[in-house]
Amino acid sequence: MPHEEPLPFWLVNVPRDQWPTECPDFLKELGEKDRRIIGTPDSEYKKLTWDEVKHFISINRVDKFHRVPSELRRYRQFTHRLVKEYGSIMNFIVGERLQWKTMSPKGRPFECDDDIKILYNDWPYGIDDRIVHLVVWTKFELEDDPETGLSTPASNQEIDSYVLRTFGSRLKPENFAWFKNWKSLKSVHAVEHFHIMLYDPDPDFMKEITNNDVPMTAKFP
Repeated sequence: MPHEEPLPFWLVNVPRDQWPTECPDFLKELGEKDRRIIGTPDSEYKKLTWDEVKHFISINRVDKFHRVPSELRRYRQFTHRLVKEYGSIMNFIVGERLQWKTMSPKGRPFECDDDIKILYNDWPYGIDDRIVHLVVWTKFELEDDPETGLSTPASNQEIDSYVLRTFGSRLKPENFAWFKNWKSLKSVHAVEHFHIMLYDPDPDFMKEITNNDVPMTAKFP
């Protein structure tokens, strides 16, 4: 049998009748890691279980979180369009998703509800479908260690107290966990935020806590 050449990464997971004639602009400048992920068939991708998600958070290996290959492709297409239309991802986040007129906080960290907004992660990772991924956006800074790029112990305590206060009354402790991306992993640097993972939460609670938010992945074709 003749040897079959592997598909270029930019054709993987794309129906043959939709194959572009060349690599799309939004994929041309990708790093090797994203090329490798997008070049993996969805059928070969294994979604993380809740136990795996909690484990990676507990050992601070959030770099292990990746999107499903076809979703990463859509994410790259979406952010490419955002930069062209809004000038930057930050402009879109602040103006459209957060709709904040000012970035100046009213109070100290976690003191004023107006300084915080909880939304769905627009492009969640490849995780068990029962896991809900939220992002907590804040107008105030959460201190990082300048040497490690990780949250300081004091900042960790502030976040931990807020998460327990906000989610602990509605979920069992083993069914939620939070993490803050290392600086090197952040896709949005200019607006402070951290992530919450929740296992099989009440949908009504999710509507309440996100103010009926809908992630962009559900809106983008």
